[in-house]
Amino acid sequence: MGKKVLVTGGAGYIGSHACKALAKAGFVPIAFDNLSTGHKEAVRWGPLVFGDLKDRRLLCDVMRNEKPVAVLHFAANALVGESVKNPFKYYDNNVVGTLSLLEAMKQEGICYIIFSSSCATYGDPLFIPMNEEHPQMPINPYGRSKLMMEQILFDCDKAYNIRSICLRYFNAAGADLDGEIGENHEEETHLIPLLLLSLLKNREFFVFGNDFSTSDGTAIRDYIHVTDLADAHVKALDFLLNTKTSTNFNLGTGKGLSVLEMLALAEKICNNKVKATIAPRREGDPPILIADPKKSHSLLRWKPQCSDPETLIRSAYSWHKKTHS
Repeated sequence: MGKKVLVTGGAGYIGSHACKALAKAGFVPIAFDNLSTGHKEAVRWGPLVFGDLKDRRLLCDVMRNEKPVAVLHFAANALVGESVKNPFKYYDNNVVGTLSLLEAMKQEGICYIIFSSSCATYGDPLFIPMNEEHPQMPINPYGRSKLMMEQILFDCDKAYNIRSICLRYFNAAGADLDGEIGENHEEETHLIPLLLLSLLKNREFFVFGNDFSTSDGTAIRDYIHVTDLADAHVKALDFLLNTKTSTNFNLGTGKGLSVLEMLALAEKICNNKVKATIAPRREGDPPILIADPKKSHSLLRWKPQCSDPETLIRSAYSWHKKTHS
C-alpha cells in the first residue's frame, strides 16, 4: 500500500480530482470533508472521513490512526461575492478551520502541507502577467482569508518546522477527462458551467461588464484545467517531500481569454446560442488576470497538458450534459 495523504475537502471539485491524481501516483488519499459543498459520490479513490476542520480531536484521531505523510488542504469557502456579504463565515471557516488543522498537525507530528491558495491574494494587478513576487493586496474577504493563511503558514515554518507550499490558482475549469467527476456546485459562480447550463437549460447568461479596457470590453481570465491543477498538487507534494522547503507557486497557463471569446467557443462546440444579457460590472472585478507560471514550470517541472480552451469546454460540457440531462 502506498503512502497516505490526508485531503481536506476531498469530496469537493478540485479536491476530488486531486484524490484521483494522488491514487494514480501511488498514494492513498484519505478524504476529510463535512460535505457542506462536497459530494460523497466524488470520493472514489480512498476512504472518506466525515468531519469538520474545527473538530481538532477528530483530526488528531485520523492523523494518529492513518499516519499520513502530508496534508493537501482544499477545505474552504470560495465565493467572492458571498465573502463580501458574510465575512464572518469566511474568516471562521477558512482561517479558524485551518488553524485547527495546523494545531492537529503540530500535535501529531505531521510536517508537510500543500495549501490551496488563490490569485485573489494579489488583488488588482499592478502588472500582467502576475508572478509570485507581485504585491499581495487582496480586495475581498475571500482573498484576505487566503493571504492570512499564507502568512500563518510562513510563521508555522519558522516556529514549528511545518513546511508548506501555497498554490495560487487562477481560474479552475473543466472536468475529469474520463467523465468520472466534475464541477457540481449548488450555487454556481464559475463562467464555463454557467455558460453550459445556460445552453443546456435555456437559461439567461449574464456578462458582467462590457466596458473593461480589453479588446472586446469583457474581462479576461487565465483558465486552468482541473486535471492540470490536480497534477500540479502531486508534483508540489513530491517537491515538498524531497526538498523540505516552503515556497509558493502560481498555477495558470500564462494566457488569457475574454468572456465573449469563451461564449463564442461554447456556442460553437455546443452548436447552440447563448441567451446573453449585459449586466453592470461586479465590484472588484479586475479587467485582466493572467498568471506568470515560469516558476512552476522550472521547479515543479509542471506544464498544463489539457488546458486548451476547447478541452476545457468539451470536458465540462460532457460532464454537465451527463449530470443535468
